[in-house]
Amino acid sequence: MTLYEKVRQLGNRAYGVPRLGIPEYQWWSEALHGLSNVGPGTFFDNSVPHATSYPTPILTTASFNESLWNTIGKAVSTEARALYNLGHAGLTFWSPTINVARDPRWGRIIETPGEDPFVVGTYAANYVRGLQDVEGTESNKYKDLNSRPLKVSACCKHFAAYDVDNWKGIERYSFDARVTEQDLIETFNRPFQMCVQNGDVSSVMCSYNRVNGIPACADHKLLKETVRQDWDLHGYIVSDCDSVEVLIKDHKWLNVDNETAVSYTLQAGMDLDCGVYYTDYVENAVKLGKVGEGDVDESLQYLYVVLMRLGIFDGQPQYNSLGKNDVCTSAHIELAGEAAREGIVLLKNDNGVLPLATERNKTLAVVGPHANASVTMIGNYAFVAYNKGSPCRYSTPLNGFSSYGSVNYAAGCSNVKCVDGNLIGAAVEAAKIADATIIVAGIDLSIEAEGLDRLDILLPGNQTDLINQVANVAKGPVVLVIMSAGGVDISFAKSNPKIHAILWAGYPGEEGGQAIADVVFGKYNPGGRLPLTWYQADYVDKIPLTSMQFRPDDSKGYPGRTYKFYDGPTVFPYGYGLSYTKFNYTLKAAPSKLPTKLSIFQHCRDLPYKNGTIKPSCPAILIDDLKCHQKFTFDIEVKNVGNRDGDEVVLIYSQPPLGILGTHIKQLIKFQRVSVAARTSKLVHFAINICQGLGIVDSNGNTVLPSGSHTIIVGDHQIVHPIQLTYY
Repeated sequence: MTLYEKVRQLGNRAYGVPRLGIPEYQWWSEALHGLSNVGPGTFFDNSVPHATSYPTPILTTASFNESLWNTIGKAVSTEARALYNLGHAGLTFWSPTINVARDPRWGRIIETPGEDPFVVGTYAANYVRGLQDVEGTESNKYKDLNSRPLKVSACCKHFAAYDVDNWKGIERYSFDARVTEQDLIETFNRPFQMCVQNGDVSSVMCSYNRVNGIPACADHKLLKETVRQDWDLHGYIVSDCDSVEVLIKDHKWLNVDNETAVSYTLQAGMDLDCGVYYTDYVENAVKLGKVGEGDVDESLQYLYVVLMRLGIFDGQPQYNSLGKNDVCTSAHIELAGEAAREGIVLLKNDNGVLPLATERNKTLAVVGPHANASVTMIGNYAFVAYNKGSPCRYSTPLNGFSSYGSVNYAAGCSNVKCVDGNLIGAAVEAAKIADATIIVAGIDLSIEAEGLDRLDILLPGNQTDLINQVANVAKGPVVLVIMSAGGVDISFAKSNPKIHAILWAGYPGEEGGQAIADVVFGKYNPGGRLPLTWYQADYVDKIPLTSMQFRPDDSKGYPGRTYKFYDGPTVFPYGYGLSYTKFNYTLKAAPSKLPTKLSIFQHCRDLPYKNGTIKPSCPAILIDDLKCHQKFTFDIEVKNVGNRDGDEVVLIYSQPPLGILGTHIKQLIKFQRVSVAARTSKLVHFAINICQGLGIVDSNGNTVLPSGSHTIIVGDHQIVHPIQLTYY
């Protein structure tokens, strides 16, 4: 290729080289929770009008079911291959979003797997493997992972420390995320490291924001040193769209010109530009001596190796038969419903009012701004109105509840902003005569979205008034269903005895309405858990969204963030969720001591302790100095003591030795969803790497393994088990 031909391949629209038989290719497609009509690489028309739209990731994460996350990835990639064969899609999908949900106001929580970096990374690895893995070609069979075939190519985004979109006029395009090395290593980077190392993802996207003064897409340390070298990415690094232009015009970073900007990003490790700056300016940058043609060649190699692994040039015969009949299959539609049912969280159930019995609840009032929701349920990065395409079908809450009884529908509000109270009266009248009332309320993309952060975490407008008025006059039981991504302070409903049950349904995808009804009427026993802390409303008055620190800052009166560093009052805590049955835990086997022998090359490291704490003779060892092969195992018997079959999510936390300053309150280290039939039990086995389970990150960003008495906490302190780690 000539230099001109080379640089023409470095944008999301790669122009190809006709004289060499290299076809044009569009890199940009999306598959956050199903195929999407966002991005020019995938399109729908009368011949292929639909694709399956699964729940948004925040709800799917609430299932805490790794196999479900992987299975959805497989289903999405099957539909992707089918559309590719039909000429309607590429094979490179810039999904999933794996930024940690640091603050409840962030508008893109809908796209994320929640606030815990370990869960976010575990979701990422499973979903990416579902998308990418060709059956029988898993990583361990290839010495050179750059030769491992790909079903489709996934992309973990947006790296790094990105979680401010537009808050009080502060925009992502000019925001400088000031983060400590400790928070970067411990929280912001961890999901991306897991996505690369555990998921073997074939792409990472850099974000718009600066990180400690440097635009993420021009940060050599973040991209080339961390992602490419330290984590050993097998693939390419792409910009968020128009990030080079943002660097120049919004950040005004170093007041660079176009050629200097592209030379900085290319040398930092950004291989592909979603935009036109590489294709327009890299050639001249090379001619001006600002960047070498060897840097262009290196990026092209990363890009074309991914295309070869996809079979763009020589095909992948096992997928040739996929076509229109493999899109929107009954199995995929059922999977969308199953994902919604598994994610839905039961937050309140006074006196076991749920599940409702059909024989006693024949007439239903289904009211609220989301009572007939359709498009709202599929969230973002699904199907936008200005392009052709839609989900296979919609099952609205109204549809779902109509399958269980005679429904009287009243919206109560014209939309979620609920500015006008004129429609409340009809909802009140419907509740007066119904055997049971279901209020479907919450927020939507007009309140929380990409480019739109929230200012408060309350229900908008007159929704609270609507809910209270309806509950006050309802003849029968009242069930409140909340659709949202970020938490909402519904303390009023939690404490109102006239609101008997509350469900959180996230944004539940195309089958969401039926899934909600199936849970309310007991066809499905809920087992979801909140992947976020639901804070009280005044939390947002105590700390600005733009303060990136996770640990409390007493000097400013800032509280901590996420369950790991916040111990104040909540509406509902992280991991909360009820069931229609009851589970008991019994610890069957667990170690109480973990003696670890040190070599002469392993040196003790100091840690800061609270006054009065007895410091061990060897406080900690740098994890990089340990082999970290050692695991500790324990067995937990999960007994269903109720009369209904159900799923239980077993959450395992570790707590570091008391007295160490500046570390987390606790951290999730393992989880498993287990199905247990009524009046039976199951033994759940856990094997946890000692470094991953008990390690902490010190104030300098070093990951260390502290000695002392660690504590394993199961669930909400159902089991508390100490483990003494000693060095000798």
